[in-house]
Amino acid sequence: MLTLCSFAGKHSNMKIFPIRAFTDNYIWAIHHEQSHRIIVVDPGDAKPVIEYIALNDLELDGIIITHYHNDHIGGVKELKEKFHCPVYASALDQLNFSDHDLKDQACISFWDNQLKFKVIHVPGHTLGHVAYYEESKGLLFCGDTLFRSGCGRMFEGEPAQFLQSLQKLAELPKETKVFCTHEYTLSNLAFAEFIEPDNTDVQNLKAYCESLRAKDDVTLPSSIDSELKTNPFLRCKLTAVRERINTLCDRNDKNDHQIFASMRRLKDNF
Repeated sequence: MLTLCSFAGKHSNMKIFPIRAFTDNYIWAIHHEQSHRIIVVDPGDAKPVIEYIALNDLELDGIIITHYHNDHIGGVKELKEKFHCPVYASALDQLNFSDHDLKDQACISFWDNQLKFKVIHVPGHTLGHVAYYEESKGLLFCGDTLFRSGCGRMFEGEPAQFLQSLQKLAELPKETKVFCTHEYTLSNLAFAEFIEPDNTDVQNLKAYCESLRAKDDVTLPSSIDSELKTNPFLRCKLTAVRERINTLCDRNDKNDHQIFASMRRLKDNF
């Protein structure tokens, strides 16, 4: 059974739906409702996308990719062959099925510029990772860089590099809606509460998201405002967070990226 929910953006002719894949992936489908056309973000599996398109009588106009991991690109070739749509991906990933190899600050648009993304290079999870920011509608598709109340594992980047990527996203307008690719929210919030046990924003968000998951509802999108209040990886500068990390790790780190690195190691083993 294909389970769906919707998010309506600032413009009524655009909607965003999470197509569920694997155990916890979301393939985001961005709709131009008047024309029944969509683009999809990070289709790790083609089957649920094909089902969704058939169920809703849609046309696929493009595929945008944040990074090369298979749970984000595994369905791309089949979708491209079936729907003959262009693929947009990081130039650094060198994907042989990409039609548009994107660099930092590149711009891409769809539907006569009704949807316009700026590409933001955010290395850390992988070195070529990019995010897509739609300023006029306040939308951010960030793959595995920024999660709700968490961040991705640091597979390829360095701590200072990953932290800088997160800070780029944290500087976006607070009302920006954040669409990541995994339903990791409850485990992230458990860790956030471990780091900041007295953070009432974390406690309230945890209770809210627990109620959503009890109904099998999606906990996304988040917002930059929510992340600044509840995401420990964006709060490395706070004295209470620094002291907590140093106590837990028996260290005396002073630099933000050292605190971030220690926090990421804690989360990896949490």
